[in-house]
Amino acid sequence: MRIDLHTHSTASDGTDTPADLVRKAAAAGLDVIALTDHDTTRGHAEALSVLPAGLTLVTGAELSCRLDGVSMHMLAYLFDPEEPALLAERELVRDDRVPRAKSMIAKLNALGVPVTWEQVARIAGNGSVGRPHIATAMVELGVVPSVNDAFTQDWLADGGRAYVEKHETNPFDALRLIKNAGGVAVFAHPAATKRGRTVPESAIADLAEAGLDGIEVDHMDHDPDTRARLRGLAKELGLLVTGSSDYHGSRKTCVLGEFMTDPEVYGEITRRATGAFPVPGTGGA
Repeated sequence: MRIDLHTHSTASDGTDTPADLVRKAAAAGLDVIALTDHDTTRGHAEALSVLPAGLTLVTGAELSCRLDGVSMHMLAYLFDPEEPALLAERELVRDDRVPRAKSMIAKLNALGVPVTWEQVARIAGNGSVGRPHIATAMVELGVVPSVNDAFTQDWLADGGRAYVEKHETNPFDALRLIKNAGGVAVFAHPAATKRGRTVPESAIADLAEAGLDGIEVDHMDHDPDTRARLRGLAKELGLLVTGSSDYHGSRKTCVLGEFMTDPEVYGEITRRATGAFPVPGTGGA
């Protein structure tokens, strides 16, 4: 089985619609794909409506968290999307995205970058607006050559000149919310230092004790030495090890299935989940 447990669509900051995403996943030979848009499940219905035969969809979301001033992301799989407490927290995070984006645009304007809210809103479409949309606007204006080049201290990286904090959930609260909604929690790209500061391994141990199910080890932002170190940490803490592409369409260079999850780990994730279950495709509309 070829299993990719971390992808994004236009429901957040990907460039493929949910329907196009699952079609591309099937064409790429994947057997299982998780749709994990940032702080939203809005893409699930569309993906399910056209899910190709032979492809199974794992519903999920990537939750924005912050611990001791460090931003981190928690992948939540197979939770009940209507569970009130987790739904309210996701909405709180999403609602903060627009004023935060407008504040970053104001900072960019003060730095001489003529990006506008109208431009960013056009790029974001119906998705949850975020830094990648602002970065895309900067690429359109010729300020930076690529989206990745906007994520530096000069511009949009954590603590950068145009960075603005947003509401982010304490990860221990996120774990409680995910578990109460019947979901499974995996810490996304925990050692992706190119994105900014990362939490210490002692914090991962604390999260494991609090109910964290796994860590995303095989990821494009982890070099081989980092992956080996994280595998050892996962074994020591009794955590599941996942792998995935973190696919964003044309907004990033990664491809579907670039890294994958072991079928036994996938099986354990599905066994632990009680809020929702993987959905096999039937060919869709």
